[in-house]
Amino acid sequence: MTSPSSTVVTRFAPSPTGYLHIGGARTALFNWLYARAHGGRFLIRVEDTDRERSTEAAVKAIFDGLSWLELFGDEEPVFQFARADRHREVVDQLLESGHAYRDFTSAEETGRLRDAAKAEKRAFESPWRDREPTVDDLALPHVVRFRRPLATTVTVADQVQGDVSWSTEDLDDLVLLRSDGAPTYNLAVVVDDHDMGVTHVIRGDDHLNNAARQSLIYDALGWTRPTFAHIPLIHGPDGAKLSKRHGAQAVHEYAEMGYLPEAMRNYLARLGWSHGDDELFSDEQAIAWFDFKGVGKARPAGLRQAGARQRPLAAAGRGRTSGQAGAGRAPGARPRPARGRRRPPSARPALRQGSRQDGPGPGRPDGVRPEVAASGARRKGSGAA
Repeated sequence: MTSPSSTVVTRFAPSPTGYLHIGGARTALFNWLYARAHGGRFLIRVEDTDRERSTEAAVKAIFDGLSWLELFGDEEPVFQFARADRHREVVDQLLESGHAYRDFTSAEETGRLRDAAKAEKRAFESPWRDREPTVDDLALPHVVRFRRPLATTVTVADQVQGDVSWSTEDLDDLVLLRSDGAPTYNLAVVVDDHDMGVTHVIRGDDHLNNAARQSLIYDALGWTRPTFAHIPLIHGPDGAKLSKRHGAQAVHEYAEMGYLPEAMRNYLARLGWSHGDDELFSDEQAIAWFDFKGVGKARPAGLRQAGARQRPLAAAGRGRTSGQAGAGRAPGARPRPARGRRRPPSARPALRQGSRQDGPGPGRPDGVRPEVAASGARRKGSGAA
C-alpha cells in the first residue's frame, strides 16, 4: 500500500464539453475551500478523454470562469488525454496481477448478453472472465475488463453521505480499455488521482456509484483510497436538472451581468453548505469555517425543501468592481452590477436547496430569492442500485 500524504490535496476535474456552470463552479469552490482550510493544495485536471466532445473553446471557457471566480490551482493544470500511456501501463499491471482480463466478445453479443442479464435481474458477466485467450485470439479486437471480486461488499466511507455499501454481485466487470486502446473514465480517474497525490475527492453525488468501482481498482492496485465526499447536485425549483429555463446557469453569464466574483463565491458556498446562521462572510471566514459537517446530505428525490428567505447576494466587507467600486458598502447591501450593464429580468437565478441541514440559502441578487434544490443520489443498502 502507498503511504497516505500528510498534506491535503483536492482537485477540480471538469470535462471540456461546454461552459463552466454553477454546479461545477460550486464543486471547484468546495475543493478550493477545503484545501485552503487545511493548508493543502488545490489542483485542476481537465478530463479531455472524450475527444469527440472536448473542445478548445470549452477549455478556455472553464479557465476563464475559474479565473473570474479567482479559484486558481496551486500547480500547472493536468490534461488527462496526455496521460493515456500511463493509464495503459496500469492496465498492464492489472492484467499481470489477474485483476483484469481481455474480453473478445463482439459488441452485438455483449448487447445480447447484457439484455439477458437485465431480464434475469443479475449483473452482466463476460464469458471471457475465466477463459484464457489463445495466440490467435490476441490478434482480434477486444476490450480489457476489470475482474471484480465476487461475493463481497465494497463500502465507501463518504464524508457527506455516510457509509454506503454495494454488493459486488450487483456490479459488472467494467471496461478499462476500449477496443481502440483508449482508457475509460473510471480507470483514468483512479490513476490520475493517485499520481497527483489527491487525498480528498469532493464531487457531485451523481458520482457515488463510481466511487464503488474506483475503490475496487484502488484496492486491486494496492493504493490507498482517497477520502470521498459526494455533495448534493443543484436542481431548479421544479426539481428538474438545472437548465436554461431556470435562468442563468453559466458562470460567465453572471460575470457579464456585472456581479462581483466575491459575491458569487459567497452565493455558491451557501448552495449546500452552512455555518450556523451566517449568510454573508469573507473568504477568510469561509476558509476558517468550511468542513464537511456543514454540507447538507442528499435526500431521496421528491423530499426537497425550499430554502428560507434570504438577504441580497453580497460578500461581507469585500465589495469591489473594476477599480475599487463598492468598497465600504455596508454588509448585507445589494451588489451593484457594473456600470452600463443591466440585468435582464429573465436571468434571475431560481434555485432551491433541499436539505434542512443546509440552513438558510445564499443571499439573493437584487432582491430575488434564490431557491436551490439538492438532488438525491440514493443511499444504498448492500447491493441497491
